[in-house]
Amino acid sequence: MYPALAVLQELGSDVELLWVGAEGGLEEELVTRAGYTFRTLPTAGLQGVGLLAIPANLLRMLRGYRGARQLLAQFRPDVLFFTGSFVAAPVALAGRRLPSLVFVPDIRPFKTGLSAILQRSGAGFAVRIISNLASVIAVVAEQARAYFRRPERVEVTGYPLRAEITRWAGEGQRTAARQHFGLEADQPVLLVFGGSKGSLSINRALLAALPELLVQMQVLHISGQEGWAEVQTAQEQLPPRLSVRYRAYPYLHEDMGAAFAAADLAVCRAGASTLGELPRFGLPAVLVPIPFKEHLQHVNAGYLQTQGAALVLADEEMPARLAQTVTELMQDKPRLQKLAAAMAVLAAPGAAAEIAGHLRRLGGLRG
Repeated sequence: MYPALAVLQELGSDVELLWVGAEGGLEEELVTRAGYTFRTLPTAGLQGVGLLAIPANLLRMLRGYRGARQLLAQFRPDVLFFTGSFVAAPVALAGRRLPSLVFVPDIRPFKTGLSAILQRSGAGFAVRIISNLASVIAVVAEQARAYFRRPERVEVTGYPLRAEITRWAGEGQRTAARQHFGLEADQPVLLVFGGSKGSLSINRALLAALPELLVQMQVLHISGQEGWAEVQTAQEQLPPRLSVRYRAYPYLHEDMGAAFAAADLAVCRAGASTLGELPRFGLPAVLVPIPFKEHLQHVNAGYLQTQGAALVLADEEMPARLAQTVTELMQDKPRLQKLAAAMAVLAAPGAAAEIAGHLRRLGGLRG
């Protein structure tokens, strides 16, 4: 959703847009708040559901395809733009004769081999369908090209970021960002977050380590709404000399860019957005992939580690190793700077504009 919004910011107001999302999805509020027309389609997956649910889900998928055909007939688009998900598949199938672009955010877009056969109904399978139909496939790194049957259609654009994020990425913004959060300008800052919904395991490992960490650094913590009550309780129990060095929030919207700019080091999951956000700010990280076997976050984390831009810590290792890992990195300034430099090399500040340019070309638009 956020990469699509970043690209639409670059397209500008002269493009008529219809955003198609899932019924009951969380995206409608953000999309309509941004001023775009939003329509829904019924959609469903088959992976991980019981046998009794499969007939109903198949029917919803058929309804989604029929609804997509009706929407396309009414709106008559010049070009289609996809960022994956179940709801995109019926639109891609219904609009297969139209020019289209799909942005694929992860290093490994879908599983291959036996695991792909066993999970052909997952979200990765939807990405496979869409990419096979797309005129252009935009990816974040060259390593992703090998996964596609038509590599000549792949364009390495990087990860598009919204203006609300990138406005904090300029020279001299660190001081302004720390002032924004009431942090001391000359003390190191650790940023900890677990993705848009937060992570209870990251939260709890951090809260246990806070007394040790806050002696040496300031901590900016985005917990997610689910873990917020637990965070508030822990914050109230900190002695005053430590609590003044701790800033906790359930969620940051427009201020997330300031959080990246303020930090010297991040501890976070390895969702696709980290492939764009961390490099844009040259922010080194301790990445903690979600603890599911073969999850795409493990591939993303491994990529950033291989590039010399991050360390990877297993979810189950956090309680024992988080404080030591973070402290050693913060104290080793040359190593931290080396990680930051390697992360900055991966930045793609023109990604949103490049994808917008491809869409304009595909749709026969000027500019």
